[in-house]
Amino acid sequence: MAQPKILLFYVFTPLADPEAIRLWQKTVCEMNDVKGRIIVSPHGINVTVGGELDNVKGYLKATRAYLPFRWADVKWANGTGNDFPRLSVKARDEIVTFGTPDELKVDENGIVGGGVHLKPEQVHELVAERGDDVVFIDGRNAYEAEIGRFKNAIIPPIETTRDFLEVIDSGVYDHLKTRPIVTYCTGGVRCEVLSALMKNRGFEEVYQIEGGIVRYGEKFGDKGLWEGSLYVFDGRISTTFSPDAKIISKCALCGEPTDRYENYPDENGRELKLVCLECSPTA
Repeated sequence: MAQPKILLFYVFTPLADPEAIRLWQKTVCEMNDVKGRIIVSPHGINVTVGGELDNVKGYLKATRAYLPFRWADVKWANGTGNDFPRLSVKARDEIVTFGTPDELKVDENGIVGGGVHLKPEQVHELVAERGDDVVFIDGRNAYEAEIGRFKNAIIPPIETTRDFLEVIDSGVYDHLKTRPIVTYCTGGVRCEVLSALMKNRGFEEVYQIEGGIVRYGEKFGDKGLWEGSLYVFDGRISTTFSPDAKIISKCALCGEPTDRYENYPDENGRELKLVCLECSPTA
């Protein structure tokens, strides 16, 4: 049997009728027996789905038949077959909830006024040219960065994406407005928006890693500027790019190195904590 697969992509493009796209996507998923999370908004679509390889391919073929989604940059990962408990397809004001639906502008080419896209090798070129002047800013929730991050990156103290603007507008990063800033996130979608919002607030030189951490890890694994594991929003919870990945985080209970998250204090809880196997009540 073929390895189950997880598929991720996003497209920023004007969608006049998000509800119609939502209903169509729900039908396509059900017909192809794939599960996961899809968010549709007037700004575009964000997709993370998984299932048997042929089913996921069937979903992608049907989705690409819609012209605005035809050239989506699709990322693949190996799944387990049980990565998503259900299918969720929702229409919202934003595909990434920064709380600024009216500020974001998109056209058929994507977000208007966003950061400059850098391919993974161009990130290294920028660092080689500009040295320590380059600032990496993590565009994820702070708990995601506990297990993996770019070396010396700034980790904003946020619990949800909605918290970003409050932190930025506080002025705490105003001293960085003239420096080259590289934003990064898991697959790139959050930084598409974050980089535009930062530019709107006077940050002069803002970049984003094209394809996010996923694309960077595919290119350089653990031999570049990334260190640790990658938090993912499916049943795997975390993944690594190679057997050489460092464990940079510690168990919340005993302090031993671990990159293992679980709901704690019980499996019905909603609070994820880093808990090693020896301390886990469920292991």
